[in-house]
Amino acid sequence: MNFNIFIGLEIHLELATKSKMFCSCPNIADEIRPNFNICEVCTGQPGVLPVVNKQAVIFALKLAKALNCQINKISYFARKNYFYPDLPKNYQISQYDLPLAFNGNLSFYFNEELKNIRIKRIHLEEDTGKLLHLSNYSLVDFNRSGVPLLELVTEPDIKSAEEAKLCVEELITIIRYLEISEANPEKGQIRFEANISLSTDNNLGTKVEVKNLGSLKSLKDAINYEIERQKNLILRGEKINQETRGFDEKKRTTFSQRHKETSEDYRYFPEPDLPFLELDDDFIKSIHLPELPNQKRERFIKEYNLSLKEINILTKDRFVSNFYEKTISELKEEIDNNFETRFVYNLLVNDIFGLLEKYNQNLLTINFSPHHFAHLISEYYKGNLNIKLVKKILTEVIEHNHNVEDLLTKLNKIDDVQELTKLVEESIEKNSQAVQDYKEGKKNALQFLVGYIMKKTKGQVDINILKDLLIKKLEENF
Repeated sequence: MNFNIFIGLEIHLELATKSKMFCSCPNIADEIRPNFNICEVCTGQPGVLPVVNKQAVIFALKLAKALNCQINKISYFARKNYFYPDLPKNYQISQYDLPLAFNGNLSFYFNEELKNIRIKRIHLEEDTGKLLHLSNYSLVDFNRSGVPLLELVTEPDIKSAEEAKLCVEELITIIRYLEISEANPEKGQIRFEANISLSTDNNLGTKVEVKNLGSLKSLKDAINYEIERQKNLILRGEKINQETRGFDEKKRTTFSQRHKETSEDYRYFPEPDLPFLELDDDFIKSIHLPELPNQKRERFIKEYNLSLKEINILTKDRFVSNFYEKTISELKEEIDNNFETRFVYNLLVNDIFGLLEKYNQNLLTINFSPHHFAHLISEYYKGNLNIKLVKKILTEVIEHNHNVEDLLTKLNKIDDVQELTKLVEESIEKNSQAVQDYKEGKKNALQFLVGYIMKKTKGQVDINILKDLLIKKLEENF
């Protein structure tokens, strides 16, 4: 029996604003002191008035524009009524029938084929607090309560768990390029819900929602499990219930939580304490976007001799792609175009990335810039270094945080005693007056003799060995 699979995603993203969605409390994701960043508004005290965070609106509009959404110039917030222990007001301020943006699209490559997923809506709301469940009681921390939360809902255009994973990965890349959130699943900054339905025709089947998925692995595993579960129910002729299911992280299975709510169950009504959100054309136009991942990929294809797979690896992280580009730019200044872009790519991705992972570092934690990288590569192309030495220097930089320039200087220094002895003898022979001054106790004379050798070798000598040899040779002549 053939099955059609329909998957839609609901993605919740914590925005990296300085303050919360409706109050001035700090929005600090890493705050470890419970109930520290709270006030009367985010803890739902009677008589308080919320105020919309302008920066949260701007961040949401950035993502909306990046995903080619239509923007509602007039939208409003509503009260979504339900009880959670970590939602102190007993309702959530959210957007319902007039979201901030709608009707967009997200494109990504799946098996080198461009996929396009329709975006149904993007809206703003506030996050809940956190619960800590202990043996026989629970604790609540309201630090996260009221944090700006962006919810993005896709249409059911996704056909597999792998597609869902790639879709989310591309979305996270876009979010990080926009710098509106770190979007780190491990910190709970982005969370997922999957709506899955199967049918034997082209119509949607009964929708099952799997909630509170905190990682890409959990998202993929939950979807795969749910697809197989629903297939088996259909094959046995059993009914699929419209319900909300959870995901057991240990067993990697879904389990029933409750009957799926409808919008009527939440009793939405307009938030009486907030006016309509009105956006004029000038405000929307004033929100500018950086170069987005797809735009950068298209440019990289034209400018660099790399495969689509290689370009996808480079552009997955904005900092990495910028690092690569700046290195190329520096190299062009040092050695014109006498190098291969793929050689730079291979060193960065295969060698540097491997060393960074091995020594638990990243490009931000080590003393290594595009200038350093370009200089190292230029020394290779000039014939001053072989590839073994290049990789040895990279290891020293990443393992011990050494400076590239210091390592290159040390590498090129003349430290052979026999060769240095010849230079010392030449300095003594050519500078008889300085030798006489040294015998008469004038200290600057030694420095003059050292300077002669430094100038002749362009400073490429070990100064300590040089001085010892020079003093020894001068004393032999006394």
